[in-house]
Amino acid sequence: MPRPRRLRRITFHPTSTLFKPQGIPTHDLETVTLSCEETEALRLKDLEGLDQTACAERMRISQSTFQRTLSGARAKVSQAIISGKALRIRDGD
Repeated sequence: MPRPRRLRRITFHPTSTLFKPQGIPTHDLETVTLSCEETEALRLKDLEGLDQTACAERMRISQSTFQRTLSGARAKVSQAIISGKALRIRDGD
């Protein structure tokens, strides 16, 4: 049985939750979904400019978990931009 998942501290909840290429209807696009914890990781690291240790402390997770979350988030954002997909931010727990 896997270890229970630790609660993440998320302090940012976006007002806009869907981003898509201009001029293409949403129903014609594939969608990439970012979790709220991935969005928080991007915000802390890339917008606030904190180092990974400080980001992990703020989210109350280990630094290695933060690194995996951030890497996954960046891959999803890159995929959406490069492949012309919609990017949806999912609301969290």
